[in-house]
Amino acid sequence: MDDLNTAPHQSMAQLIKVGLTGGIGSGKSAVAQILEKQGAIVIDTDAIAHDITAPGGAAMPAIESYFGQDFLNPDKSLNRAKMRALVFNDEKAKLALEHITHPLISQITTERAYQAAEKHPPYLVLMVPLLIESGKWLDQTPSKIDYLVVVDCPEAEQIRRVQKRNSLDAEIIQKIMAKQATREQRLSKADFVINNDGDLAHLEDQAITLHQQILADLSRK
Repeated sequence: MDDLNTAPHQSMAQLIKVGLTGGIGSGKSAVAQILEKQGAIVIDTDAIAHDITAPGGAAMPAIESYFGQDFLNPDKSLNRAKMRALVFNDEKAKLALEHITHPLISQITTERAYQAAEKHPPYLVLMVPLLIESGKWLDQTPSKIDYLVVVDCPEAEQIRRVQKRNSLDAEIIQKIMAKQATREQRLSKADFVINNDGDLAHLEDQAITLHQQILADLSRK
């Protein structure tokens, strides 16, 4: 992804960028929705990944060419279950899929960020499930994000939520979690932690506290 903090576009260079991440089932989307209601613009990179692998998606011709029709559903979308099973056990296949999808996700994310800057929101939320794992967001000079926000909850709760949402087997969920950063790794990098271990009101209170902190920081600049 282009370095948005040094972009030649003045509105983009001045726009505060919040990286929002957390493990599968942690509640990132719920936090993003709360921040959106406060006026932030949210870019969901996972939603972009789904868009480009939907019927007619930008990634599908290359995926079909490399992996074959066996990895497509009848509607020509990506067969996620079959691809997941493959990339869990085949590093070459995983890298090939990333080589196809990651540049497209990066391009679309950048385009949407520029579009967001034109609307002059108080800040931009970049929701990136594998923000810490990718190596493309943190430890950059200058940083691509101004705040790293981690949504956290116990691992048992992650599994319960994903089972309820996606009907995946616990074993598959645990394999997905094993490919992600650990809770400790995420928390050690966080500028702000939102603990999603209670009800929605508790989550909303923390998200609004984050929102107010960002606005307070902006007012001091």
